[in-house]
Amino acid sequence: MDSLDARMERLEGRLRRWQGLTLAAFVLAGVGLGTAALRDAAPPHAGELVASRLVLKDAQGRTRASLDANRHGGAALVLNDSEGRPRALLGVGEDDSPRLRFSTAEGESLAELMVFSDEAPRLTLSKSGGAELFSVGLQVDGSSRLELADVTGRPRAILGADEEGSPGLLLVDRRGQPRVELRVGSSDEASLVLEGRNGQVFRAPGVQ
Repeated sequence: MDSLDARMERLEGRLRRWQGLTLAAFVLAGVGLGTAALRDAAPPHAGELVASRLVLKDAQGRTRASLDANRHGGAALVLNDSEGRPRALLGVGEDDSPRLRFSTAEGESLAELMVFSDEAPRLTLSKSGGAELFSVGLQVDGSSRLELADVTGRPRAILGADEEGSPGLLLVDRRGQPRVELRVGSSDEASLVLEGRNGQVFRAPGVQ
């Protein structure tokens, strides 16, 4: 019959083996949980940075650039001058129209390039104060249009071509009334119309 000391040694050995197995099980479980956590926390692609807003500041702490995606679906990159004022913008609006804009220190647009409906680009140049002096663009129907305006923003000369490519030139007075219209029609006939201040109209004979 085994002695008491021998039985105690066998019990202690079994206890040590159970402790070792239990520790190994906990280690394996911890490794599994850590791997799952890292897998869930890792970005979808290696090297990808995900954020809704990024801000770049200079050595003085002034914001010089910001990249922002707003809750309405638009996104924009804004560049600021040395005083922190927005001067340039590259963005996509809520209607998915891309836009490039340059502004004065007061935030007034000086030049803007925009695309509507994936097929109608438009470029505008403005004076300080907001009045558009020059614009050129394509329309959704395929026509084109160039406008020259006075200091108030009223178009004074309009050069364009319709959807069939027929060109025309329209000159407008300070009241916005057409005074000269020169066109070449779809059949290549030319026409000229002049209107005086008193309503008198001169129409040149059509020329084929």
